[in-house]
Amino acid sequence: MNLLIDSHAVLWWFSRSAQLSGPARDALGSAQNRVYVSAAVAWELAIKVNLGRLDAGELTANLPRWLFEAGFHRLAISMDHALRAGMLPRHHGDPFDRMLVAQAQALNCPIVSADPVLDSYGVRRIW
Repeated sequence: MNLLIDSHAVLWWFSRSAQLSGPARDALGSAQNRVYVSAAVAWELAIKVNLGRLDAGELTANLPRWLFEAGFHRLAISMDHALRAGMLPRHHGDPFDRMLVAQAQALNCPIVSADPVLDSYGVRRIW
């Protein structure tokens, strides 16, 4: 199954944090699943590190290598994704999460995320 992973889940996966739920950890670690990390996640992490709101400089600087080593796949933001995200109802004000919803809809795959607001978009969420 294809999975799309939210920013906080990326952080918690690579830091081996107990904040990552058991079902999320199992889904991300399963060899049967293909895990996608959106360019929106990299963008969000880089902005937060740059603003001093997140202490994840090493992860951000090495994200492409870490994704490769984990077997995760990069997902670019397409024109379709951007238009879909922009047209979503305003259930969620975070533009990065709205992009993830649009990408999950386009890929017809679940999002690995702790954010219950994403449920209002009708996408499947693993947590």
